[in-house]
Amino acid sequence: MAEVVVLAVVVHRGVGKMQKSNTLAEKFLTAAEQQQVTDTVQEMERITSGEIVPMIVSRSHEYPMAAVTCCVSMILPLALLLTHLIGERIWIGSQNMWLFLGLFTCLYALLYPVVIRSDRLKHYFLSRRQVTDEVEKGALSSFYSEQLHKTRDANGILIYISVMERKVWILADAHINAKIDQSEWDAIVADLTTGIRTGRPSEAICEAVRRTGHILHTHFPYQRDDKDELHNLIIR
Repeated sequence: MAEVVVLAVVVHRGVGKMQKSNTLAEKFLTAAEQQQVTDTVQEMERITSGEIVPMIVSRSHEYPMAAVTCCVSMILPLALLLTHLIGERIWIGSQNMWLFLGLFTCLYALLYPVVIRSDRLKHYFLSRRQVTDEVEKGALSSFYSEQLHKTRDANGILIYISVMERKVWILADAHINAKIDQSEWDAIVADLTTGIRTGRPSEAICEAVRRTGHILHTHFPYQRDDKDELHNLIIR
């Protein structure tokens, strides 16, 4: 497996208007790259009845405890130093507990709102297990909220990319799981993750979509009455 605060959604069914935003997800691909991914999904869905949905989210969870840990790690030594310096100057002692608690509380109140909005700072205080759990939950929640479980032939597949955590997750509906081994999806996840980490996100996503499309084509070839039931690219 592979690496959210205005909630803005940009959905593509072909060519759509771009919305200006500063979220990690919307900065992940340029407008041209988003169109490239959309075109690739449409190309693959002309050879399979399966529904392929790449989804890019800024993060899968807010991680408030990571923000708390970050704040405490930064503030504790600073509060101790300030207590020593200020306590001596105002003649209340360099180890005054009440001065320390007051400084710590004030610094925490100032820093926490900054840290909770900073994905870069929180990233250093995340545990691998927590990240894996939250990305899996985020992918599963998105699979249902985006109606991938309601396709006519139960052959929707979600390619879920969580930017802050630098993780990729692929979820497939019941008919796909019954016919295709998990190892094929694991290989796509590994290559997609490598592509993103080496600075080729658009190319890596398009290649993952093509490989997914060709796998689905074998078991779910295109049907004449097939309709595009889901979005071709979701950015949230």
